[in-house]
Amino acid sequence: MEKEHRYDDIINLPHHQSASRPHMSLHDRAAQFSPFAALTGHEAAIAETARQTEERVQLSEDRLAELNEKLRLLTALLPESPRVRITCFVPDERKDGGAYITRTGRVKKMDDAGRKLVFTDRSCVAVEDIVDIEIEGITEEV
Repeated sequence: MEKEHRYDDIINLPHHQSASRPHMSLHDRAAQFSPFAALTGHEAAIAETARQTEERVQLSEDRLAELNEKLRLLTALLPESPRVRITCFVPDERKDGGAYITRTGRVKKMDDAGRKLVFTDRSCVAVEDIVDIEIEGITEEV
């Protein structure tokens, strides 16, 4: 006679399903056994600390004079809503430093009180953050 295995009597029975409780999805079942996240947000904090920012460059007096001349020219061209390409420093909201970005668009006006350029899409760039200006159609060096 063949030796009886330990679970031969139940191995082929159908899986039990409760009549009083809904069937749990595999996703929810797996969540019961997932590791406990004791330090919620810890990975995000590490990623934020590791994120690199750039330091703001101090422009020379010559470079500032050149930018002021370009701003003067841009102000004179405002009735035409000139298309410009501006490189500016955007301060980081969470840590020291920031990033240099270049944006292109048409300038609507110069807000002298707030010292900022206002684009036709209503976005703004602070004049103090500008490091370069290229005015479309103006090829000569200022």
